[in-house]
Amino acid sequence: MTTARFYHAGCPVCLSAEQTLLNLLTPDVKVEVVHLGEAPARLAEAEAAGVRSVPALVVDGQVLHINFGAAIADLK
Repeated sequence: MTTARFYHAGCPVCLSAEQTLLNLLTPDVKVEVVHLGEAPARLAEAEAAGVRSVPALVVDGQVLHINFGAAIADLK
């Protein structure tokens, strides 16, 4: 099973990307959704993973920046 982490900030762009993405992934991909607006303590984790803007999906150490909702710097 593949594990992925989807980071977002709760903005309309992020929420739309979340719904689209979750509907496209197969059931063998487990996705942890991290709302950085509700979990600001996880900003450092997202940055360490290479996330520069949200929404972003991290899979196997690779960051996929899906669209531009907000820069990580703007969330601090």
